[in-house]
Parts: sequence; C-alpha cells; structure tokens
Amino acid sequence: MNRRHFNLLAASSLPALSLGLGAKPARAAVTRAQADLLKTTLTPFGAERAGNADGSIPAWTGGLTEVPAGWDPNTLMPDFFASDAKIVSIDAGNMSQYQSRLTVGVMAMMQKYPGFRIDVYPTHRTAAAPQWVYDNIYQNALNAKPDPAGARIGFSGAYGGVPFPIPDADPYQAGSEIMWNHSCRWDGVSSQIMKAAYSVSNGKVTFLNGYDEIKDNPYYFQDGNLASYNGWLTRLRLNFNAPANINGQQIIELEPNNAYASPLEFWEYLTGQGRVRKAPELTYDTPSATAGDIASYDEYTVFFGAQDRYDWKLIGKKEMYIPYNANRLILTDAEVAHQPNFINPDVLRWELHRVWVIDATLHPGSRNVVAHRRMYVDEDTWVALIADEWDAQGNIWKLNLGFNNNRPDVPGLVLGNNAVFDLQTDQYVTLQGQWGNAPYNGARSLAPVNPSNFNPQTMAAAAQF
Repeated sequence: MNRRHFNLLAASSLPALSLGLGAKPARAAVTRAQADLLKTTLTPFGAERAGNADGSIPAWTGGLTEVPAGWDPNTLMPDFFASDAKIVSIDAGNMSQYQSRLTVGVMAMMQKYPGFRIDVYPTHRTAAAPQWVYDNIYQNALNAKPDPAGARIGFSGAYGGVPFPIPDADPYQAGSEIMWNHSCRWDGVSSQIMKAAYSVSNGKVTFLNGYDEIKDNPYYFQDGNLASYNGWLTRLRLNFNAPANINGQQIIELEPNNAYASPLEFWEYLTGQGRVRKAPELTYDTPSATAGDIASYDEYTVFFGAQDRYDWKLIGKKEMYIPYNANRLILTDAEVAHQPNFINPDVLRWELHRVWVIDATLHPGSRNVVAHRRMYVDEDTWVALIADEWDAQGNIWKLNLGFNNNRPDVPGLVLGNNAVFDLQTDQYVTLQGQWGNAPYNGARSLAPVNPSNFNPQTMAAAAQF
C-alpha cells in the first residue's frame, strides 16, 4: 500500500473581534477569605456544600470516588442508582404543578410531543475530582482574571481547575466566567473512546457516524503549571470508521482559553480529497455535517467554543429538574434509546439540583442563528446540562440536553452525550455518545495519549490509500 503525500492548506484567519461594545474591566481576584470558603461552606468546586431547606437536595459529602467491587475495567460503568424508586413522572398533564422547576424548552417538548415525560429520581451529588484539582481551583480563585476586554473574550491566571469557582458580582462578568467554567470542566486528563452519533427525522432513526475519539486536556496536565501551559484547553482527534463513505475521515480540534489571542483551530482530512486542510468554518453556528446538519458546532457539549458573539448575563441560581447521573443511557442499545421525536424516557434519569441560570443574547454587531440561549449550569460540576434556544423571531426553537456519566475511576462526573431537539422541524440528533451496542460499548481508556495525534502534519503523513 503506497502512502500519499498531502499539502496542508491553511485558510484565512478569523476576523478580528470587536472589543469596544460591552467590554467590562477585568476584576481583581477574590480575597483569601473568600477563597477559604472553598474549604468550609462551599465545595472545592464552589458549589453550596449544604443541602436545601427540605432535604430534597442533600449535602455534598465528597462525591462518588470508588469503583464498584468486581467491576471489569474493560466494560462500561454500571448504573449506580438502578434501584432508586421514581419520585414523580412529569408530562403535559401535570407539568403546571412543577413549572417553576422546568425549563421553557422542556415544557415545549411536553406540550408538543405526547408521550414525552421526565422521570424524577432522588438527588445524588456525585461530583468529584482528585485533590490536586481541588488545590488548583483554590489557587485559581486567588489568581484568575478575565481578559481586559471582558470575560467573554477569555481569561488568564488559571490552570488545572475551573478558573472562577466564585463568580464576579457583576452579572455579565459572572455569566461569562461560569461559561468558562463549563469549557474548563473536569473530565480527566486524557482518554480514548469509541462513540457514535444518531439522528431521528420523520420518525426514522439514522446512524450518522462512528468514530474513535482521542483526547487530552493540556490545561489539566498534573505535572504542568501555569508557566508551562500552552494555552490549549482541549486537544481532540476524531478518526471516523463508519459508515463506509466516511471511513478514514479525520478531524483535529484545538480549543483555546482566549478566543481573541488564539482562535479555535480545526483541521480535517476528507476522504476523496486527498489533503489535510485548516477549517476555520467548523465553528460557531456552522451546521455540522457529522450531526446531520441538525446541530451547529457551538451546540456540541451543550455549548462549545468561543463566547464572543454573545453577552452572557447571570440571572441567578435556582433549583431545577435536570438530566443527571445518566449511566443508564450509555448502557442502552441505540435502537432502544432513540424514539420518534425524543429519547426513550425510560432510559433517562432526572434529578433536582441547583443550577446557575445564564441568558445569552447577541453582542452588538454579532450574529448567530440562535438569537437567544438560556443555559442551566450544574453548580456541582459547572457543566451546562440544559440550553433553551430561541430563533431571531423570539420563538422557542431547540432544546439541548447534556447527559453526565459517573466515572469514579477518573474520578469525576463527566459530560458524555448531548442531544439537540429541533422543535420546529421535528427532528433531533444525539451527538457523541457511547451505547450498549458494540463497538460503542467499549472501555474508556484513561492512559496518556501521544501528543503527535494532535499534529496536522502527522495526520497528513498517516493518511493512506
């Protein structure tokens, strides 16, 4: 088999950002007395350590950090709470009783699709991380600062943990800081895993693609530090193996912590073209071909990429029903999980948790097909697990759900799959999940990965015909 030779094609750089409108001055870091709350009344992540008034949200006591006895590391993690009894099922018939704890998008799903419901189970606060991550978060509280042009542009002074465990008092700074916490969420240092995406349109389930995901998080290298940090939050490589027409397609993605100084980078190798090219268009609201054009690139992981096209305003913290501890979903065959119009409610778990509520509206002079987003960010992990999305006419358009998985081997509560439901076209897509089906039910390797995986020259050299 002969090896082909490719040229790397660099596209033009992203346009310069407009920094004048809505810019907020960088704040001073929190005081040591405030940071010390991370060791007392707040969890090491910055959540409220205590439960709520009626006990329906328990106190955080350290999270889930022990793998089950006899667990085979070559298999998926079990459903740790399979024996829990349902507290309540909520659908269109009784949602008015619970509307204060339901998002607009969730209620729109209930109203539009008979049979859609959420099953609410007892709340388990399973978020966890290694002690060295907690130590880094404490230092970040003291040292992290938003970009001088505002937190929506980026930040500095943080490494190895969420940068803003105690958000700013200014609601616009705080909104962006919380979204940076989402982007900098803890899900381990490196991993390799098989995943698959599916779409459902007109009631028909379609297998979109299967791929090997290779990932590391330079921001979380345990032996690294702020001085040696290279500026990349995450490095990702996707090697597609199915269906046959995209077998061999590859993508490299490099995600920074400052979109202005160092924009998000995408490189792709497309079978049939015989070249590797830089692809700056694979960002923001560009429809994703690998998501069946149902979701845009910035809808991966509920929200992905640069924040600069929006102003992010913190509305406050609220108790809401959100998808949580979703191991049951990844243990389910894809054909069972996907039903017309929505994921099978029998395989989803919802719990009551405190979330940060953030409204994102377009920054003056910016555009995005999603004119308004409302994000619901879990206080324990800083992961966005629900986004309601509106079009330019003010109509509810999409519901974006994230599903976190219990991984005590990391340890952590990591974001696994997410699903985007288009309420206007009656179709949806699950973007990046493991499933009960082989080969997408294999173990998640936590071993370090070779950094050459994220070099586009290496990707070009490895391509063969």
